[in-house]
Amino acid sequence: MTDIMDWRLCKSKFVRIVERDEEKIASIIETADKRLAFIKSNEATNKNVSFVVEGYYEITKELLVALLLKNGLKSSNHQCLISFFYKEYPDYEFEANLISQMSYLKNRLNYYGEEIDFGFYDKNKGEFGKIIDLIKELIKK
Repeated sequence: MTDIMDWRLCKSKFVRIVERDEEKIASIIETADKRLAFIKSNEATNKNVSFVVEGYYEITKELLVALLLKNGLKSSNHQCLISFFYKEYPDYEFEANLISQMSYLKNRLNYYGEEIDFGFYDKNKGEFGKIIDLIKELIKK
């Protein structure tokens, strides 16, 4: 399990206040929806599962960017997206930790060529969609 970055560090070093941009938020959601449709159109196999998980993380990350923007914030650090989510919605600790774990695995894939185990996907695939739906609902509120 990976640790979630301290929000105070994020706020002091990586997050800034921005003007809320509804058009940009809508555009980000649209992009995330297109990415999700693409991922769902491909069956996960042992050969592509790393990229499927990476895709689900990218969708989640994009939606977290939109959630921050809805709150008048922008982050230059992706870990701070997760930190904000956990700080604002502490009831979703499980989801925040799973997003953090996905980020860690995606980074291991991108920087060290370590493939993501199919078991991780198989165990969590139902949660990925739930997290995406949850963040979309939070953006609408």
